[in-house]
This record gives sequence, structure tokens and C-alpha cells, in this order.
Amino acid sequence: MAQDTSNIAVIPGDPRDPQATALLQASHALMQSLFAAEDNHFLSIDELCVPEISFFVAKEGDTTLGCVALANKGAYGEIKSMFVDPEARGKGIAHKLMAQLDTAARDQGLAELKLETGDKLSEAHSLYHAHGFVDCGPFGDYEANSSSIFMTKTLT
Repeated sequence: MAQDTSNIAVIPGDPRDPQATALLQASHALMQSLFAAEDNHFLSIDELCVPEISFFVAKEGDTTLGCVALANKGAYGEIKSMFVDPEARGKGIAHKLMAQLDTAARDQGLAELKLETGDKLSEAHSLYHAHGFVDCGPFGDYEANSSSIFMTKTLT
């Protein structure tokens, strides 16, 4: 049965907001616990606060439960910092964040979305595949390694 996400709002956010920062720090800690330092490609809080990045949060009332960023790379958009509070998982928040990314990318005239994720994040892989992503090779400044999975989705 589908979750009722009508009380979850996905809105533009600020990575420096304490609740968003806490989610980002939890995400960074998880990535550092799962992957070698050279295989971690998350952006710092400051790196998320530049004009080329659109940052979104999922809120239930005043509580921030998830976040995601869209980096406009000119020819494509890259998904960064996708994270949902572990206690809020199963509410459909990640799907709402993905829908917002798709809309934002199309609004920015981007023809493609791309992402890099870790091989141990099977729930993330399922989410991305459910939203039309397919595996691809490294892109941008990424290099192939033993723990990265690259995915793409055409928007046009």
C-alpha cells in the first residue's frame, strides 16, 4: 500500500540550517563508515552553498527529514547529498525528493541527470532504478573504482 506523503513538503532549503546540517553530517558519517576516503565524493556544507547547486529539504511540519542537492554542470545535472533520516524511511520521502530533482532539472533546461553512488547502498540503487536511472560509466571528474556505481537518466 502506498504511503501517504501529503504531509511531507519538499522545498528549497539551506545546507547551513541546523536540521539540514545534521542530516548532511549523518550522511557523511555513514559514507565514511562504508567507503575508503578516496571513494567518498560527498560535498562539504560550504560546497553545497554555491549558485550552481539547488538544495532541497523534505519537511514534515517543522522537522527536516530528508535532503538532496542538484548540481548544474551545464550539460547535465548531478544528484548530490541524497539522504533521508533513518527513522523517517519508508514514508516515501526519497521518492518526493527524486520528483523534485526531476522537476528542478527540467526547469533548468538540463537534458540529463547523473549520479555516483556506492556499491553497498542497495536501497539507493533500487530508488534510482525506480526513477528511470540506468547504469553508465564514470562522468565528469570521476574515475572508475571498486566501490562506485554511476547512473544516468535522460530527461528530454
